[in-house]
Amino acid sequence: MIDHHLETPAGRPRARALGLPFDGRPGPANALTDVPGVTVGYTTLIEGSGPLVVGSGPVRTGVTAILPRPPGDLLVPVFAGLFSANGNGEMTGSHMIAETGAMTLPVTITNTHACGIARDATIDWINRTAPGALDDAWGLPVAAETYDGFLNDINGRHLRAEHVAAAIDGAAGGPIEEGSVGGGTGMVCFGFKGGSGTASRIVDHPAGPFTIGCFVQANFGPRRNLTIRGRRLGPDLAEPALIDRTPAREKSSIIGVIATDAPLLPHQLTRLARRAPLGVALTGGYAYHSSGDIFLAFSTANGDALTAPKTSVSSTTFVPDSALDPLFDAVVQTVEEAILNAMVANQDMEGRDGNFVPALPRDRVAAAFA
Repeated sequence: MIDHHLETPAGRPRARALGLPFDGRPGPANALTDVPGVTVGYTTLIEGSGPLVVGSGPVRTGVTAILPRPPGDLLVPVFAGLFSANGNGEMTGSHMIAETGAMTLPVTITNTHACGIARDATIDWINRTAPGALDDAWGLPVAAETYDGFLNDINGRHLRAEHVAAAIDGAAGGPIEEGSVGGGTGMVCFGFKGGSGTASRIVDHPAGPFTIGCFVQANFGPRRNLTIRGRRLGPDLAEPALIDRTPAREKSSIIGVIATDAPLLPHQLTRLARRAPLGVALTGGYAYHSSGDIFLAFSTANGDALTAPKTSVSSTTFVPDSALDPLFDAVVQTVEEAILNAMVANQDMEGRDGNFVPALPRDRVAAAFA
């Protein structure tokens, strides 16, 4: 039987399998999906090799879909907040969230030049699955991106609406795959193969317990900065033969999505999102100029308050601001672990023009913590 704290569903190792000492108590799957009702789906596109031919490949990309509520309840808003540590990136729907403190519909994450496709396809999906739902309303779904053009034919428009729909339709709870899957397929992190990663924490509270879950699409950082549980290991992990095949990259970003079942107000969720960069910093990410470091947080609680009729007065429950510190701890812990999971659960990848990105050398990392 798989220990989901140590392995992905496909049997790939996670960071804890290397003996890394993390803080906090993870949920059953140690994943975003430990938050009840939250599901994740992927479409992964890997095809071809050799020289880049725009429109033909090679293809190393995909899309990730995160559903904040079960499909039948996706039109019920969730309170939300966001924070940009560095804005050289895109997350659609962000102005609406800043204005209203809420969002609806699935969240998608993909490559930079497919962000609009993911957004539009999400609207197509809700019109197909809930006919008439947007006849007298508008849809402003969240779609976010990071750049995969080092490995992928990013200008080839390989992601299509049906791929986005498949990711949304395939969203599931429980343990989820990590590494080069979904929108994270073509991503690079600290000069090693990056991509999709997740983690969770259980937070004890008199009204709880509550769950904090995090999902990242990790595509940032120079190798010299890589820090693992307080140890600057990046320079020691460099191998000249691999460096020659992995040129320095200035284009980098991270998207983080934080979910919780704790009842929180929009300003409190913004405060959670502001703590996500602290988890990034623990791995050596410093929000450099070209990096889009953008974080979204939402709460699945208080659904009734967000669907009350206009003629009534809504009421909500919420954790007092003075009691948020354990939730802040959990955000920082899950972001750090999710990034490392994205790297550990990965393998070498060669993409367009023979561009090559090595996997994190797990044996050498494990030896550092033996």
